[in-house]
Amino acid sequence: KEKLLSYLVCPSCEGTLDLSITRSEDAEIMEGALRCARCLSSFPITGGIPRFANLEQVESDKRATAEGFGWQWQHFTQEDEKYTEQMLGWIAPVTPEFFRDKVVLEGGCGKGRHTQLAARWGVREIIGIDLSAAVETAFAATRSLPNAHIVQADIYHLPLARKFDYAFSIGVLHHLPDPRGGFVSLASKVKPGGHLSAWIYGAENNEWITRFVNPVREKITSRIDQRALLQLSKIPAACLYLATKLVYGPLNRNGSGLAKHLFYNDYLSSLSAFGWREQHTIVFDHLVAPTAFYIPREEFETWWRDIGARDVVIGWHNKNSWRGFGVL
Repeated sequence: KEKLLSYLVCPSCEGTLDLSITRSEDAEIMEGALRCARCLSSFPITGGIPRFANLEQVESDKRATAEGFGWQWQHFTQEDEKYTEQMLGWIAPVTPEFFRDKVVLEGGCGKGRHTQLAARWGVREIIGIDLSAAVETAFAATRSLPNAHIVQADIYHLPLARKFDYAFSIGVLHHLPDPRGGFVSLASKVKPGGHLSAWIYGAENNEWITRFVNPVREKITSRIDQRALLQLSKIPAACLYLATKLVYGPLNRNGSGLAKHLFYNDYLSSLSAFGWREQHTIVFDHLVAPTAFYIPREEFETWWRDIGARDVVIGWHNKNSWRGFGVL
């Protein structure tokens, strides 16, 4: 959409971008180009998406992660009514009312489910960025929303001016080769007095994953063809589904005293509300990524201090991950 241009800058020199349009459909610019008036770099617009990154030209570790998640979000395109509650859990204490009339940046939009929610909560504009081919799914999901925009870009080299009232990143930073660097880059686009949220895997209570699951993911599952992994991942997904539906869900709903003694109860009981398709997505998500960091709270706290954030609230989510919120 043409109004996106007021937020875009050249990722190389932060120069102004000139727009040329080849084809439009209603309010959507489907094909065209953006050219920097300062350094003369040019960036295509294809399929309605400005393209500031080419996967063939990024580092191998980032490319492998982007390819895995890009395939995932083009396959698992389902929607779920529980996404609202799930998202609010990840960005608490933020509420839907907080989004109203804000200019918002999402760092790593995946298939666009959070972009959709924010747009419907009344943002002035939301820009979702992602490096992977998931932008195709995100664009299709948000195209009808007049206040939503999708951009393909590297989070370390954002083609955006510092004009955002709020930025958030859910489940993305811990998959980057330098999680803190991605966090700092995202924060750099928030205006003074604006807000920032981030949700990451925690190191605490996840020692069993880092010891037993990570080696399998790093050496095997992230290296096999995604179509093969799709089928292979149905085995642990079926085990998870049966456990959450037959044990964790019923015991927690009934208020049984046994529930608090169950392994990984807070997280697995939260998954019991989801059906097969979403649980399969979650298992596949954990197995496809070549990079995943589990970050201690103490380290997460230093990220916020390093960007000069104030009134920072860091919370424990499902006793296996950290969510943070602060003012810049």
